[in-house]
Amino acid sequence: MDNIFKRFSLKGKVIIVTGGAGLYGQPICTALAEAGALVFIASRDEQKCAEFARSLSEKGYQAIGKALNLADEDNIRDFVKDIVSTYGGVDVLINNAVSREGFKNLADMGKAEWEASQQINSTGMMLITKEVLHYMCQQQSGNIINIGSIQGTVGPNFPVYGDTGMTSPINYTYDKWAMVGFTKWIANYYGKFNIRANCISPGGYGPGIAEAIGENEFVHNYKRLTPLGRFADENDIQGPILFLASEASAYVTGHNLLVDGGWTSW
Repeated sequence: MDNIFKRFSLKGKVIIVTGGAGLYGQPICTALAEAGALVFIASRDEQKCAEFARSLSEKGYQAIGKALNLADEDNIRDFVKDIVSTYGGVDVLINNAVSREGFKNLADMGKAEWEASQQINSTGMMLITKEVLHYMCQQQSGNIINIGSIQGTVGPNFPVYGDTGMTSPINYTYDKWAMVGFTKWIANYYGKFNIRANCISPGGYGPGIAEAIGENEFVHNYKRLTPLGRFADENDIQGPILFLASEASAYVTGHNLLVDGGWTSW
């Protein structure tokens, strides 16, 4: 039996994080890099990815910023192929990127808006997962982690928004519920190749809320209705990510891990 701390180590692992320079992406990538992984920080904003990767490298960690357009199938294929040919494979893919383009309530939704969000959140996620799984099957090992949401576990609690004018768009609920089902399908089908797939479903993210709206009725209601009385912070997703990315969770697959301060436990 390995030392427990060794089972949490990611030394020598090659990990791709889509949306890696974003609000959730940065603490995810930081945790993975601190645990010893070579982390590819990927998004359409190559400069932002490169700057964040540089900040991690200056601390002695292994990180590379790399452009990735999840709306471009050829770019996805070339992106993964380049990493595999240079570094020998991909050990973990973390589907964290999310597009909010076209997010609306159903009455305001048109075909174009619906398809705009699906292009990244559904089709793009599917394409990069498919591409990575091709190589994971060859190496007979791999790990897929999808970043979902409490909105993919329970229906939206619309009264929590009060009179703020805020809402939870139907696209987001659809995308995140679909992600959980997608995760379970991958886990069940690819388990025979020694490939695991799990989902993390966080609750509201404090830094994002603070940046977007500050304090209002929604913020007050959300905290009041969360057993731990607060939003998630930058540290809350790091432990779950490290657990699912490492051999510490070697017998965990097809699971949706709620990281929500108890929001869904009522």
